[in-house]
Amino acid sequence: MATHDPPLDHFSSATRMLEALRQREVSSVELLEMHLRRIERYDATLNAIVTPDFEQARLVAEEADAARLRGDDGALLGLPVTVKETIDVAGLRGTAGVPAFAERRPTLDALLVTRAKAAGAVIFGKTNVPPFVWDWQTNNPVFGLTRNPWDLTRTPGGSSGGGAAALAAGLTPLEYGSDMAGSIRFPAAFCGVYGHRPSDSALPHSGHLPGSPLPNPGSILGTQGPLARSIDDIELAFDVASGPEVDEATAWHLEIPPARHKRLRDFRVAVMPPVPWVPVSNDVLAAQETLVETVERTGARVARVQPDGLGDLREFVRVYVSLLHVLASGALPVEERHRQAAELRAQDDEICAMMADGYEATAADYLRWRDQRERYRAAFRDFFREWDVLLSPITLTAAFPHQDIAVPVWQRVLEVDGRSVPYQVQYAYPCIASLSGYPATAFPVGRSASGLPIGLQAMGPYLEDRTVFQFARLVAEEIGSFVSPPGYEM
Repeated sequence: MATHDPPLDHFSSATRMLEALRQREVSSVELLEMHLRRIERYDATLNAIVTPDFEQARLVAEEADAARLRGDDGALLGLPVTVKETIDVAGLRGTAGVPAFAERRPTLDALLVTRAKAAGAVIFGKTNVPPFVWDWQTNNPVFGLTRNPWDLTRTPGGSSGGGAAALAAGLTPLEYGSDMAGSIRFPAAFCGVYGHRPSDSALPHSGHLPGSPLPNPGSILGTQGPLARSIDDIELAFDVASGPEVDEATAWHLEIPPARHKRLRDFRVAVMPPVPWVPVSNDVLAAQETLVETVERTGARVARVQPDGLGDLREFVRVYVSLLHVLASGALPVEERHRQAAELRAQDDEICAMMADGYEATAADYLRWRDQRERYRAAFRDFFREWDVLLSPITLTAAFPHQDIAVPVWQRVLEVDGRSVPYQVQYAYPCIASLSGYPATAFPVGRSASGLPIGLQAMGPYLEDRTVFQFARLVAEEIGSFVSPPGYEM
């Protein structure tokens, strides 16, 4: 019996849209205009795409259509694509949501953008972020508040929140974001889409604000990566941008091994044991347990286990948070670092004290934490000889209500099933992948009691991103994948 591709619409996968372009079902110009009509209809409310480049995109789309008529092709040829506001696109504002950079216009593309353009992407806009990408929600003084299409009173997450909201509402088929403390994975979970934090250095770091335009910038925790509505799209976007940090768009190659298994029942699935001092909502725990039971029914090997030496994760989080705040405070004057450290210590909170340690770190502290990071990385290396993926929460709750950005992060609280906890405890689960540098994919697994998306994360072995992709792909075959939010079907 013949099979047919599903009808093309604004919620089609990027892979399906590219197939439609190759089969001449639709032109690049038509595909772009389809998305621009969606933006005109919905984005005044969502405020997801904050720096449009529609006229230039129309010209690029026309060039893509002409290229196809000549018989050319490319991995992304003619596909509309958005990028996070903090990733440099030559000529477009890149402000990081900070008034002091409101008119900043980089003259060079980030290397990731160079590679996407070389593959034929039609970059038509940039998506919203929190100031300096430093929040798990998306609101800033330059562009304002971005809303979650599942519930406008709630955040789409941060810091790649604009991109996740745009994907969930059908405003873009593919987004490139960045992740240091869950900034790809949090929004993916909150909006019911997919987001991948690649293996450390598998994708470029440069051309990001904050950061450096130079190859191989000094950040050891941040990376750029894709968000999409399907895991096939994630893998496609990963392949387009992956490779060593060099100046040329094409003079690079990175051999990523194939997935370890083809069938879910062959996977060895470790489930992160509960972290006793980090509360997770019943909705997230129930979704995880349902998935674990589903995976077990396939015959896969499943156990609650973690790498040796992680303990209750407190020391692991301490190393991560301290290193993160060394990086965050490096450009500040000494007096300002001490002032902020004193303010943090006055909060009488464990994670605030870790943040303060980073602000006041000596060179010896930094080297000691880097050494401990390598010990953790070695523990994960040993762990993934026996296990294929490590499954865990990424967020503590479903999408939470918008919080006041005038209140410092360290003075906020998060409600977890009626319990108030320090907002910054949300570092705990994202940092497992961020500190180790191992690949992690956030993927949808269902909805909360109130109907909001729930996402989990799967980590995999270093430079074996395809193993994580395959796990998420097989999970989707069992439980389903992206579902459009109510009210956005048409």
